[in-house]
Amino acid sequence: MTSADTPVVELRGVRKTYRLGQHVIPALQGVDLAVQRGELLALTGPSGSGKSTILNLCGLVDTPDSGEILFAGKSVDGLDETGRTLLRRDALGFVFQNFNLVPVMTVAENVDYPLFIAGVPEAERRERVAAQLVAVGLHEHAQHLPDALSGGERQRVAIARALVKRPRLVIADEPTASLDSHTADQVLDLMRERCHAEGAAFVIATHDSRLTQRCDRVLALLDGRLQ
Repeated sequence: MTSADTPVVELRGVRKTYRLGQHVIPALQGVDLAVQRGELLALTGPSGSGKSTILNLCGLVDTPDSGEILFAGKSVDGLDETGRTLLRRDALGFVFQNFNLVPVMTVAENVDYPLFIAGVPEAERRERVAAQLVAVGLHEHAQHLPDALSGGERQRVAIARALVKRPRLVIADEPTASLDSHTADQVLDLMRERCHAEGAAFVIATHDSRLTQRCDRVLALLDGRLQ
């Protein structure tokens, strides 16, 4: 059992390099970061500063060269790929710049998919999908295909899909980059509201100043180091 003040995810002295031919690219150079429950955290910085690398590490998509990652107070270093996959499935949600919705599935089916994969019983799935679509204001679009929706509506579906499994952490990569200003404002307000209402932590990589103004904390990265 973890206490309320245990970080959802924590990076301790994390370093990560990538090889590009003969070149070694230092993506992260000793990063320490703790993200709390219900916190909306923005990561800013120029392209190549390390934002996506932090997202990949927090989302358990990648592993560090050195340092430690803790999830809910427990080190994930000893987890094999199956263990990491199960933790991603059960405790993490993802929101992408380009929505990543399945075009042949309805809005409701897209939101339901993570619950289906996790083996949640059908009656509970229906109830949770319906509640989540109400929460993001899309219950009237439940049977529509993604192509029938605007960009902002598709991103709201993606947020509903990320939150429907009640994750502890949501990873969002440039979630407003393909939205106009008015739509971005609506999506940001929704993310902030759902983050605080559901107690999930959000880690968001962004270049969008509108987004950083709505976050609880903003950290800048430069050359693989937090400033």
